[in-house]
Amino acid sequence: MIDERNLTRREFLKGGVLGGMGLVLGSHPGTLMNQQYDPQQKLGRLTIWKLDVRAKPNENAKSVKVIYQDEIVLWLKEVVGDAPTGLLNRRWVETPDGFVYSPRMQPVYNQPNRPLTSLPENQGKKGMWAEVTVPFVDFTLANPPARSPILKELTKPRLYYSQVYWIDEIKKGEDGKVLYRVNERYGTYGDIYWAPAEAFKPITENDVAPIHPEIEEKKIIVNLNRQSMTCFEGKNEVYFCRVATGAKWNADGKAVDSWSTPPGPHPISRKFISLRMSGATTGDWPAVAWTTIFATGGVAIHSTYWHNDYGLPRSHGCVNVSPEDAKWIFRWTYPYCSLEPGMVDVSSKWPPVGNIVDVIEG
Repeated sequence: MIDERNLTRREFLKGGVLGGMGLVLGSHPGTLMNQQYDPQQKLGRLTIWKLDVRAKPNENAKSVKVIYQDEIVLWLKEVVGDAPTGLLNRRWVETPDGFVYSPRMQPVYNQPNRPLTSLPENQGKKGMWAEVTVPFVDFTLANPPARSPILKELTKPRLYYSQVYWIDEIKKGEDGKVLYRVNERYGTYGDIYWAPAEAFKPITENDVAPIHPEIEEKKIIVNLNRQSMTCFEGKNEVYFCRVATGAKWNADGKAVDSWSTPPGPHPISRKFISLRMSGATTGDWPAVAWTTIFATGGVAIHSTYWHNDYGLPRSHGCVNVSPEDAKWIFRWTYPYCSLEPGMVDVSSKWPPVGNIVDVIEG
Protein backbone atom coordinates (compact mmCIF):
# COMPACT_ATOMS: atom_id res chain seq x y z
CA MET A 1 0.00 0.00 0.00
CA ILE A 2 1.11 3.57 -0.65
CA ASP A 3 0.35 5.84 2.29
CA GLU A 4 -0.16 9.35 0.95
CA ARG A 5 -0.44 10.77 4.47
CA ASN A 6 3.34 11.17 4.33
CA LEU A 7 3.17 13.23 1.13
CA THR A 8 2.24 16.85 0.58
CA ARG A 9 -0.61 17.40 -1.88
CA ARG A 10 1.85 18.61 -4.50
CA GLU A 11 4.18 15.65 -4.02
CA PHE A 12 1.21 13.27 -4.06
CA LEU A 13 -0.18 14.56 -7.35
CA LYS A 14 3.23 14.84 -9.01
CA GLY A 15 4.49 11.49 -7.81
CA GLY A 16 1.25 9.66 -8.54
CA VAL A 17 1.04 10.79 -12.13
CA LEU A 18 4.73 10.48 -12.94
CA GLY A 19 5.12 7.20 -11.10
CA GLY A 20 2.26 5.35 -12.71
CA MET A 21 1.78 7.01 -16.09
CA GLY A 22 3.91 4.69 -18.18
CA LEU A 23 1.92 1.67 -17.06
CA VAL A 24 -1.43 3.42 -17.33
CA LEU A 25 -0.88 4.52 -20.90
CA GLY A 26 -0.21 0.92 -21.84
CA SER A 27 -3.79 -0.08 -21.06
CA HIS A 28 -5.89 3.08 -21.40
CA PRO A 29 -6.35 5.77 -24.04
CA GLY A 30 -6.35 9.43 -23.08
CA THR A 31 -10.05 9.27 -22.26
CA LEU A 32 -12.43 6.49 -21.37
CA MET A 33 -15.30 8.00 -23.33
CA ASN A 34 -15.06 5.38 -26.08
CA GLN A 35 -14.93 2.44 -23.71
CA GLN A 36 -18.12 0.38 -23.55
CA TYR A 37 -19.12 1.16 -19.97
CA ASP A 38 -22.77 1.45 -19.06
CA PRO A 39 -23.26 5.16 -18.21
CA GLN A 40 -25.12 4.08 -15.06
CA GLN A 41 -22.38 1.65 -13.94
CA LYS A 42 -20.50 2.99 -10.95
CA LEU A 43 -16.74 2.84 -11.44
CA GLY A 44 -13.67 3.53 -9.35
CA ARG A 45 -10.54 5.45 -10.43
CA LEU A 46 -7.29 4.78 -8.58
CA THR A 47 -5.96 8.05 -7.14
CA ILE A 48 -2.51 6.87 -5.98
CA TRP A 49 0.53 5.31 -7.66
CA LYS A 50 -0.45 1.67 -7.42
CA LEU A 51 -2.59 -0.67 -5.36
CA ASP A 52 -3.04 -4.39 -4.88
CA VAL A 53 -6.38 -6.02 -5.63
CA ARG A 54 -6.89 -8.47 -2.75
CA ALA A 55 -8.83 -11.74 -2.59
CA LYS A 56 -10.45 -10.49 0.64
CA PRO A 57 -10.91 -6.99 2.15
CA ASN A 58 -7.67 -7.27 4.10
CA GLU A 59 -4.18 -6.00 3.26
CA ASN A 60 -2.71 -9.41 4.13
CA ALA A 61 -5.00 -11.33 1.80
CA LYS A 62 -3.61 -12.75 -1.45
CA SER A 63 -2.83 -10.13 -4.10
CA VAL A 64 -4.88 -11.03 -7.19
CA LYS A 65 -3.40 -8.29 -9.40
CA VAL A 66 -1.89 -4.81 -9.23
CA ILE A 67 -3.58 -1.70 -10.63
CA TYR A 68 -1.94 1.64 -11.34
CA GLN A 69 -2.70 5.37 -11.25
CA ASP A 70 -5.95 6.24 -13.07
CA GLU A 71 -6.85 2.62 -13.78
CA ILE A 72 -10.59 2.01 -13.68
CA VAL A 73 -12.43 -0.81 -11.90
CA LEU A 74 -16.08 -1.83 -11.83
CA TRP A 75 -17.51 -0.75 -8.46
CA LEU A 76 -19.88 -3.54 -7.41
CA LYS A 77 -20.42 -2.46 -3.82
CA GLU A 78 -18.64 -1.06 -0.78
CA VAL A 79 -18.01 -3.43 2.13
CA VAL A 80 -16.49 -3.23 5.59
CA GLY A 81 -13.23 -5.11 6.00
CA ASP A 82 -10.01 -4.63 7.96
CA ALA A 83 -8.16 -1.33 8.05
CA PRO A 84 -4.61 -1.46 6.63
CA THR A 85 -1.72 -1.01 9.05
CA GLY A 86 -1.55 2.55 10.37
CA LEU A 87 -4.91 3.51 8.92
CA LEU A 88 -8.42 3.60 10.37
CA ASN A 89 -10.87 3.51 7.47
CA ARG A 90 -12.28 -0.01 7.03
CA ARG A 91 -14.14 0.50 3.74
CA TRP A 92 -13.25 -1.59 0.69
CA VAL A 93 -14.69 -1.75 -2.82
CA GLU A 94 -15.69 -5.13 -4.19
CA THR A 95 -14.78 -5.53 -7.88
CA PRO A 96 -15.14 -8.53 -10.25
CA ASP A 97 -11.45 -9.33 -9.58
CA GLY A 98 -11.34 -8.81 -5.82
CA PHE A 99 -11.22 -6.01 -3.27
CA VAL A 100 -9.50 -2.60 -3.39
CA TYR A 101 -9.14 -0.12 -0.54
CA SER A 102 -11.99 2.38 -0.94
CA PRO A 103 -10.25 5.58 0.31
CA ARG A 104 -7.85 5.28 -2.67
CA MET A 105 -10.65 5.00 -5.27
CA GLN A 106 -12.53 8.01 -6.61
CA PRO A 107 -16.15 7.01 -7.36
CA VAL A 108 -16.77 7.91 -11.01
CA TYR A 109 -19.04 7.31 -13.98
CA ASN A 110 -18.32 7.29 -17.72
CA GLN A 111 -21.00 9.59 -19.17
CA PRO A 112 -19.90 11.33 -22.38
CA ASN A 113 -21.96 14.22 -23.71
CA ARG A 114 -23.07 15.55 -27.09
CA PRO A 115 -20.85 18.58 -27.89
CA LEU A 116 -22.42 22.00 -28.34
CA THR A 117 -21.97 23.79 -31.64
CA SER A 118 -22.17 27.25 -30.06
CA LEU A 119 -21.69 28.66 -26.59
CA PRO A 120 -24.52 30.16 -24.51
CA GLU A 121 -24.52 33.78 -23.42
CA ASN A 122 -25.36 34.88 -19.89
CA GLN A 123 -25.56 38.54 -18.84
CA GLY A 124 -23.60 39.54 -21.91
CA LYS A 125 -20.77 37.04 -21.27
CA LYS A 126 -20.26 34.21 -23.76
CA GLY A 127 -19.20 30.90 -22.26
CA MET A 128 -20.34 28.25 -19.81
CA TRP A 129 -19.39 26.32 -16.72
CA ALA A 130 -19.04 22.60 -17.43
CA GLU A 131 -18.39 19.50 -15.34
CA VAL A 132 -16.14 16.60 -16.31
CA THR A 133 -18.42 13.54 -16.50
CA VAL A 134 -15.91 10.88 -17.59
CA PRO A 135 -13.29 9.29 -15.28
CA PHE A 136 -10.48 11.35 -16.82
CA VAL A 137 -9.59 13.14 -20.02
CA ASP A 138 -6.25 14.29 -21.44
CA PHE A 139 -5.79 17.83 -22.72
CA THR A 140 -3.29 19.93 -24.64
CA LEU A 141 -1.99 23.28 -23.46
CA ALA A 142 -3.37 26.10 -25.63
CA ASN A 143 -0.94 28.77 -24.42
CA PRO A 144 2.43 27.20 -23.62
CA PRO A 145 4.59 27.32 -21.62
CA ALA A 146 2.87 25.99 -18.50
CA ARG A 147 2.32 28.55 -15.76
CA SER A 148 0.94 26.67 -12.76
CA PRO A 149 3.47 24.97 -10.47
CA ILE A 150 2.08 21.46 -10.82
CA LEU A 151 1.52 21.64 -14.58
CA LYS A 152 5.20 22.45 -15.10
CA GLU A 153 6.10 19.11 -13.54
CA LEU A 154 3.60 16.76 -15.20
CA THR A 155 4.41 14.82 -18.36
CA LYS A 156 0.79 13.81 -19.04
CA PRO A 157 -1.71 16.11 -17.27
CA ARG A 158 -5.37 15.17 -17.06
CA LEU A 159 -8.73 16.54 -16.04
CA TYR A 160 -10.75 14.40 -13.64
CA TYR A 161 -14.35 13.42 -13.01
CA SER A 162 -16.37 16.07 -11.10
CA GLN A 163 -13.98 18.96 -11.78
CA VAL A 164 -15.73 22.08 -13.07
CA TYR A 165 -14.15 24.40 -15.65
CA TRP A 166 -15.05 27.50 -17.66
CA ILE A 167 -15.47 26.89 -21.40
CA ASP A 168 -15.09 29.95 -23.65
CA GLU A 169 -14.41 28.66 -27.18
CA ILE A 170 -15.26 25.74 -29.48
CA LYS A 171 -13.30 24.38 -32.43
CA LYS A 172 -12.80 21.18 -34.43
CA GLY A 173 -9.54 19.29 -34.17
CA GLU A 174 -7.60 17.82 -37.08
CA ASP A 175 -9.57 14.59 -36.67
CA GLY A 176 -12.87 16.47 -36.98
CA LYS A 177 -13.83 16.03 -33.33
CA VAL A 178 -15.10 18.98 -31.31
CA LEU A 179 -12.79 20.53 -28.73
CA TYR A 180 -13.60 22.98 -25.95
CA ARG A 181 -11.20 25.65 -24.74
CA VAL A 182 -10.95 25.12 -21.00
CA ASN A 183 -10.12 27.82 -18.43
CA GLU A 184 -10.19 28.50 -14.70
CA ARG A 185 -11.79 31.83 -13.88
CA TYR A 186 -10.93 31.97 -10.20
CA GLY A 187 -7.53 31.29 -8.67
CA THR A 188 -6.03 30.60 -12.10
CA TYR A 189 -2.35 30.83 -13.02
CA GLY A 190 -3.42 31.57 -16.60
CA ASP A 191 -3.11 28.14 -18.21
CA ILE A 192 -5.64 27.42 -20.98
CA TYR A 193 -6.38 23.96 -22.40
CA TRP A 194 -8.02 22.26 -25.36
CA ALA A 195 -9.91 19.09 -24.45
CA PRO A 196 -12.49 16.78 -26.11
CA ALA A 197 -15.93 18.34 -25.78
CA GLU A 198 -17.65 15.01 -25.04
CA ALA A 199 -16.03 14.95 -21.61
CA PHE A 200 -17.96 17.99 -20.37
CA LYS A 201 -21.56 18.46 -19.28
CA PRO A 202 -22.78 22.08 -19.30
CA ILE A 203 -23.92 23.38 -15.92
CA THR A 204 -27.37 24.93 -16.09
CA GLU A 205 -29.47 27.26 -13.97
CA ASN A 206 -31.08 24.19 -12.41
CA ASP A 207 -27.68 23.05 -11.16
CA VAL A 208 -27.28 26.22 -9.07
CA ALA A 209 -30.94 26.84 -8.20
CA PRO A 210 -31.34 27.48 -4.45
CA ILE A 211 -32.74 24.64 -2.35
CA HIS A 212 -35.50 25.71 0.07
CA PRO A 213 -34.83 29.46 -0.33
CA GLU A 214 -38.05 30.20 1.55
CA ILE A 215 -36.46 28.84 4.73
CA GLU A 216 -34.42 31.53 6.49
CA GLU A 217 -33.23 29.61 9.55
CA LYS A 218 -30.51 27.31 8.22
CA LYS A 219 -27.45 26.07 10.06
CA ILE A 220 -24.62 23.59 9.47
CA ILE A 221 -22.90 21.68 12.27
CA VAL A 222 -19.52 20.12 11.49
CA ASN A 223 -18.61 17.62 14.21
CA LEU A 224 -14.84 17.13 14.35
CA ASN A 225 -14.96 14.09 16.61
CA ARG A 226 -17.58 12.31 14.54
CA GLN A 227 -16.28 13.62 11.19
CA SER A 228 -19.81 14.43 10.14
CA MET A 229 -21.82 17.35 8.82
CA THR A 230 -25.47 17.91 9.67
CA CYS A 231 -27.75 20.55 8.15
CA PHE A 232 -30.71 21.98 10.04
CA GLU A 233 -33.73 24.02 9.05
CA GLY A 234 -34.80 25.34 12.40
CA LYS A 235 -34.66 22.22 14.59
CA ASN A 236 -35.24 19.79 11.74
CA GLU A 237 -32.32 17.81 10.36
CA VAL A 238 -32.53 17.86 6.56
CA TYR A 239 -29.12 16.56 5.43
CA PHE A 240 -26.25 14.49 6.78
CA CYS A 241 -22.94 13.33 5.33
CA ARG A 242 -19.47 12.14 6.27
CA VAL A 243 -16.59 14.60 5.98
CA ALA A 244 -12.81 14.79 6.23
CA THR A 245 -11.68 17.80 8.24
CA GLY A 246 -8.24 19.12 9.17
CA ALA A 247 -5.54 16.51 9.79
CA LYS A 248 -4.36 16.01 13.36
CA TRP A 249 -0.91 14.79 12.33
CA ASN A 250 1.71 16.20 9.97
CA ALA A 251 3.74 14.36 7.34
CA ASP A 252 6.10 13.05 10.06
CA GLY A 253 3.23 11.61 12.09
CA LYS A 254 3.47 14.29 14.79
CA ALA A 255 0.40 15.89 16.31
CA VAL A 256 -0.14 19.43 15.00
CA ASP A 257 -2.74 22.18 15.23
CA SER A 258 -1.70 24.06 12.09
CA TRP A 259 -3.97 21.97 9.86
CA SER A 260 -6.98 21.85 12.17
CA THR A 261 -10.39 23.08 11.05
CA PRO A 262 -11.09 26.18 13.19
CA PRO A 263 -13.83 25.56 15.78
CA GLY A 264 -16.65 27.95 16.48
CA PRO A 265 -19.53 29.48 14.55
CA HIS A 266 -18.51 31.00 11.20
CA PRO A 267 -20.72 32.80 8.67
CA ILE A 268 -20.42 31.75 5.04
CA SER A 269 -18.61 34.60 3.31
CA ARG A 270 -17.86 33.51 -0.28
CA LYS A 271 -18.81 30.85 -2.82
CA PHE A 272 -17.26 29.70 -6.08
CA ILE A 273 -18.72 27.27 -8.60
CA SER A 274 -15.09 26.36 -9.22
CA LEU A 275 -11.91 27.57 -7.54
CA ARG A 276 -8.27 26.61 -7.87
CA MET A 277 -7.00 25.86 -4.37
CA SER A 278 -3.28 26.51 -4.15
CA GLY A 279 -0.96 27.35 -1.28
CA ALA A 280 2.39 26.71 0.34
CA THR A 281 1.05 23.95 2.62
CA THR A 282 -1.92 22.67 0.62
CA GLY A 283 -0.31 22.06 -2.75
CA ASP A 284 -1.98 22.91 -6.05
CA TRP A 285 -5.46 21.55 -6.81
CA PRO A 286 -7.17 22.90 -9.93
CA ALA A 287 -10.90 23.29 -10.51
CA VAL A 288 -12.26 22.37 -7.07
CA ALA A 289 -16.02 22.48 -7.54
CA TRP A 290 -18.79 23.80 -5.27
CA THR A 291 -16.55 25.71 -2.85
CA THR A 292 -18.26 27.34 0.13
CA ILE A 293 -15.83 29.47 2.17
CA PHE A 294 -16.69 30.10 5.81
CA ALA A 295 -13.52 30.95 7.78
CA THR A 296 -10.39 33.06 7.58
CA GLY A 297 -7.66 31.72 5.33
CA GLY A 298 -10.04 30.29 2.74
CA VAL A 299 -11.28 27.42 4.92
CA ALA A 300 -14.16 25.91 2.97
CA ILE A 301 -16.57 23.07 2.44
CA HIS A 302 -15.66 21.76 -1.01
CA SER A 303 -15.81 18.75 -3.30
CA THR A 304 -12.89 16.34 -3.46
CA TYR A 305 -11.64 14.31 -6.40
CA TRP A 306 -8.24 13.20 -5.06
CA HIS A 307 -9.47 10.82 -2.34
CA ASN A 308 -12.50 8.96 -1.01
CA ASP A 309 -11.39 8.91 2.63
CA TYR A 310 -14.37 10.45 4.43
CA GLY A 311 -15.04 9.90 8.11
CA LEU A 312 -11.45 10.68 9.16
CA PRO A 313 -9.48 13.95 9.52
CA ARG A 314 -7.03 14.34 6.63
CA SER A 315 -7.32 17.80 5.04
CA HIS A 316 -5.23 20.95 5.54
CA GLY A 317 -8.08 22.71 7.34
CA CYS A 318 -10.98 22.55 4.89
CA VAL A 319 -14.01 20.29 5.12
CA ASN A 320 -13.66 17.71 2.34
CA VAL A 321 -16.92 16.17 1.10
CA SER A 322 -18.03 14.24 -1.96
CA PRO A 323 -18.97 16.28 -5.06
CA GLU A 324 -22.65 15.42 -4.54
CA ASP A 325 -22.60 16.63 -0.94
CA ALA A 326 -20.63 19.78 -1.81
CA LYS A 327 -23.12 20.71 -4.54
CA TRP A 328 -26.11 20.25 -2.21
CA ILE A 329 -24.50 22.45 0.46
CA PHE A 330 -23.59 25.04 -2.18
CA ARG A 331 -27.19 25.28 -3.38
CA TRP A 332 -28.84 25.08 0.03
CA THR A 333 -26.88 27.75 1.91
CA TYR A 334 -27.08 31.52 1.70
CA PRO A 335 -25.64 33.57 0.01
CA TYR A 336 -26.92 32.00 -3.19
CA CYS A 337 -24.68 31.95 -6.25
CA SER A 338 -25.73 32.47 -9.89
CA LEU A 339 -24.16 31.01 -13.03
CA GLU A 340 -22.72 34.40 -13.90
CA PRO A 341 -20.28 35.37 -12.53
CA GLY A 342 -20.14 31.97 -10.81
CA MET A 343 -19.10 33.42 -7.47
CA VAL A 344 -20.56 35.53 -4.69
CA ASP A 345 -18.81 37.52 -1.94
CA VAL A 346 -20.58 38.89 1.14
CA SER A 347 -17.47 39.06 3.34
CA SER A 348 -17.77 42.85 3.68
CA LYS A 349 -21.32 42.71 5.02
CA TRP A 350 -21.81 43.58 8.69
CA PRO A 351 -23.46 42.07 10.52
CA PRO A 352 -22.72 38.85 8.58
CA VAL A 353 -25.52 37.63 6.34
CA GLY A 354 -24.28 34.15 5.36
CA ASN A 355 -25.64 31.01 6.99
CA ILE A 356 -23.64 29.73 9.96
CA VAL A 357 -21.20 26.83 9.85
CA ASP A 358 -20.70 25.76 13.48
CA VAL A 359 -17.55 23.63 13.90
CA ILE A 360 -17.74 21.71 17.18
CA GLU A 361 -15.63 19.08 18.93
CA GLY A 362 -18.70 16.92 19.54
